[in-house]
Amino acid sequence: MRQEHTPQIALIVAIDEQNAIGSNGGLLCHLPNDLKHFKRITSGHTVIMGRKTYESLPKGALPNRTNIVITSGAAENYPGCTVARSVEEALSHCKNDDTAFIIGGGMMYRTTLPLADILYLTRIHHSFSDVDTFFPEIDCREWKMIGEEKHRADEAHPYDYTFLTCIKKPIIQ
Repeated sequence: MRQEHTPQIALIVAIDEQNAIGSNGGLLCHLPNDLKHFKRITSGHTVIMGRKTYESLPKGALPNRTNIVITSGAAENYPGCTVARSVEEALSHCKNDDTAFIIGGGMMYRTTLPLADILYLTRIHHSFSDVDTFFPEIDCREWKMIGEEKHRADEAHPYDYTFLTCIKKPIIQ
């Protein structure tokens, strides 16, 4: 059970039909509207990521966000970021935030999915080959979809995709 002063935990991710999220340290594909969606939702909030996700960012720390990198490495390798050694330590830096966003990678998602309150999923309607990183299986019995926005492929977006928002169902005892 989280303490009252910790923020809501949101996971935000783009996944294909097989729950793949990455290949060779990068995203599955380039979807400009997904990047805009990510920026709109996470701006002004804290983003928490693993070391490999930080290293995959083209310009380092994301602007207009508090960036936290969870790593066992040296703190000086992450300019513009707070370094934490665990999810608990990262969340302790978010006491004044309403929402902390987990933005990757695979190990971070596996660790934090049980703690999450909300999921922002971009479902890419395609199955990619040559993938090496996956999002954990989502138990649909634990989540309620509260938003769905479908988009068709176009000149800038090679695949159909859907923005989904899901909230964790309350535990009934």
